[in-house]
Amino acid sequence: MNPKNAEDSVIRVEYAQAGTSVSTDELGMREMQRRVYEQRAAQYLLIKAPPASGKSRALMFVALDKLFYQGRKKVIVAVPERSIGGSFAPTDLRSYGFYADWDIKPENNLCTPGSSKSKVEQFIRFLEGPDAVLVCTHATLRFAFEKLTPDAFNGLVLAIDEFHHVSADLENSRLGYLLREVMNGSDAHIVAMTGSYFRGDTVPVLLPEDEAKFTPVTFNYYDQLNGYRYLKSLGIGHHFYQGRYTDALDEVLDLDKKTILHIPNVNSGESTKDKIEEVGSIIDSIGEVVEGEEDTGIIVVRRHDNGETLRIADLVDDTDQKARARTLSYLVDVASKDRDAVDIIIALGMAKEGFDWPFAEHALTIGYRSSLTEIIQIIGRVTRDSQGKTHAQFTNLLAEPDAAQSEVTISVNNMLKAITASLLMEQVLAQNFEFKPKRDPNDHSEGNTVKIDGFKEPSTGRVKQIVDTDLNDLKATILQDPTFARAAVGKVDPETTNKVLIPKIIREQYPDLSDQEVEEVRQRVVVDSVIKTGEVKEVGDKRFIQMANQFINVDELSIDLIDSINPFQRAFEILSKSVTPSLLSLIQDAIATTRIDMSVEEAISLYPKVQAWVKIEGREPDRRSDNPEEQQLAEALLVMRKAVNERKSELKANAAGNEEGES
Repeated sequence: MNPKNAEDSVIRVEYAQAGTSVSTDELGMREMQRRVYEQRAAQYLLIKAPPASGKSRALMFVALDKLFYQGRKKVIVAVPERSIGGSFAPTDLRSYGFYADWDIKPENNLCTPGSSKSKVEQFIRFLEGPDAVLVCTHATLRFAFEKLTPDAFNGLVLAIDEFHHVSADLENSRLGYLLREVMNGSDAHIVAMTGSYFRGDTVPVLLPEDEAKFTPVTFNYYDQLNGYRYLKSLGIGHHFYQGRYTDALDEVLDLDKKTILHIPNVNSGESTKDKIEEVGSIIDSIGEVVEGEEDTGIIVVRRHDNGETLRIADLVDDTDQKARARTLSYLVDVASKDRDAVDIIIALGMAKEGFDWPFAEHALTIGYRSSLTEIIQIIGRVTRDSQGKTHAQFTNLLAEPDAAQSEVTISVNNMLKAITASLLMEQVLAQNFEFKPKRDPNDHSEGNTVKIDGFKEPSTGRVKQIVDTDLNDLKATILQDPTFARAAVGKVDPETTNKVLIPKIIREQYPDLSDQEVEEVRQRVVVDSVIKTGEVKEVGDKRFIQMANQFINVDELSIDLIDSINPFQRAFEILSKSVTPSLLSLIQDAIATTRIDMSVEEAISLYPKVQAWVKIEGREPDRRSDNPEEQQLAEALLVMRKAVNERKSELKANAAGNEEGES
């Protein structure tokens, strides 16, 4: 096979291999765990950290402190699926310097096969008994809560793993409802953990007033990967195919790399609708089946290309639940420790969040994923530090839209969202900078500190918290906004994007912020996005950063200059690298034909430009023009005229009503 892999990555980030994020202190804590432990007294603690950073053990340290020193009586840990329960198994902590071990009795591990009714009964017995620690699934927690009142959680620590499963949509999220009831109706301490806080459906995880109660601890991807010993680089790329994806696998599947291959959901356009047959086709493209191991479920396949054998785990076929359970058990107990135990894992809905296979080098995902959370969870499967693994790769194999397709706009939109996910990951993976206002001409930028003329520092604790812990989540919200596609391909001028679109989204996300606070957050979002996606070059003793198509001396940066740059320009560059010229033309055509979604506020802000256009050109801007700026100004004029007409109609109706009342 001739895979397109790291060398064809749209994004490739390299790290220092500093070893800091995996080394431990005198208590046996890694860097992230130390940060969390410092906030152990918080009643509501939110841990946002990547896969493999040690969130499970961080919870153990905090929970034991709450049991021994904070008067808490019990700890309940809830995980999204049974396979993740193993992360909270009994753990020796004393040998590494901590004062107690993490102990849990077998009967209090509810992440085992069995009926939900029996699990609920065990859950309630635990609450009434003397034992201190219980692990269960989110589902068991929800079912048990239906038989309890919130005050049953008094004196407890409730830890929720993969916290992004919670949603502020209380009508449709039973877990979100449960959490709010427990917070309002008990004195429970809550520890929430997630490697990807933002949800793919744009519904917030918590309502702003509830989220404000949490003390956040953020350990980002850059902190994690830069502190590894072995993994040096991560690549993210897209590859497009026509026809059946099984016929294109030889272009992206490198059989010499440990790979997790996720086939598309059966309801997606990429699926053949027969998941079992798809797995068979994948295996046939690799080689010939030698045997199927009865005790492990592993399929041994002899490669077509060189005759060597590969060990493949099939987590798609669920017709025999006992056989799949044996395979899962083998992956958890053996493959996580033995590099030679398995070479390829083929999955559909499994092997995503919380799945631990440290030797995995390549995550190959077939089909568009609507959830940014899901993409980041999948990438997290290959970003674990392992001896001999220097590069990790995520490849998204996507169906290339055909101009003859009736749903070409939907396909293009899906593709743009996939590119958006890559852009966001580039932001998440990049080094953090510290931005400060430039006080005088001799105030120079140094190291990771960038001085910017006119830049506003956080004036309140709330803004500082958002900047320190929520910036990537906020960027995810902005990048999922429908206007993003137009902004990415230059259909919205930078000033409108930066000064109208972004502040509007910030206000919707944080309605408690004042105008001054919104501006401070806005500046940080724009500055951080532009600087992180810019290329820095050193010439002599000066540093220059490429913004758009120009190189700017870092010491001459100003907020006005940065506001003149589209912070999402990088998205268009990614598109240009990822797709063929014909497909890029198709994308541009599809975007150009969609009607702009512009608010009256945005239109009013553009009106001075409309007036200037009319004065210079002697005519109104034409929305059918090839000039993007002229199209945008024409749309602004239409929006304002529509608003004026609606207002006139409203006034006329009111006047008619008043006359009728007087008569």
